[in-house]
Amino acid sequence: MPVLLIQAVWVRLSMIKLPEALGERSGTAGSGKKINLLIIGDSASAGVGTKEQKNALSGQLVANLATTNTVNWQLVASTGLTSTALINEIENIKSQRVDFVLVSIGVNDVTGLTKQHQWVSNIKTIVDLCNVKFDNPKVLMTALPPMHLFTGLLQPLRWWLGLRAKKLNELMILATADNSQCCILSINIPFTPKYLAKDGFHPSSLAYSIWAEQAAKALKPST
Repeated sequence: MPVLLIQAVWVRLSMIKLPEALGERSGTAGSGKKINLLIIGDSASAGVGTKEQKNALSGQLVANLATTNTVNWQLVASTGLTSTALINEIENIKSQRVDFVLVSIGVNDVTGLTKQHQWVSNIKTIVDLCNVKFDNPKVLMTALPPMHLFTGLLQPLRWWLGLRAKKLNELMILATADNSQCCILSINIPFTPKYLAKDGFHPSSLAYSIWAEQAAKALKPST
């Protein structure tokens, strides 16, 4: 544990600090059946790792869905959000009708040592809040990435955080198992260097494109 703490401090001080992607965070795109999309979450949702939103998750997901639909979309995301902080963000979003909510959360809960029981409670609250505030949308929870493959982390810290991420994924599945409007999106990305940003921690544009494609596939059957 002392080794892990020393490595955690070193990583926090030395890791490259990348900004959130620039660009619009709401709009309308495409033609066809109208759908309302809300993307919420942490730095990955905010597009950290790429320069522009058009190359981040929001831009690429909207572009994918817009090939067959008119997409009214909104992005609410900030670097550093934990599941607890995300609850506060959702509470501040105006109540509205939303068809799909894509959620990315959990990495900061891993690094911030959120307790397991609090994580389960938060996930249930996030889903329940989305149901109440956004008129019972389909909620797509993105599974935590395999943090043991993040090259920006040192070993054995990387291994230990990977174990925590795996455990939070298992708990997320259990927390949402009885909600038919919620499903888990496990992204199939190898996370070799080309799929990571230069900080070795956030997704690259290529990883965002795969994430967006797989999220669109999960949503399109219902559109």
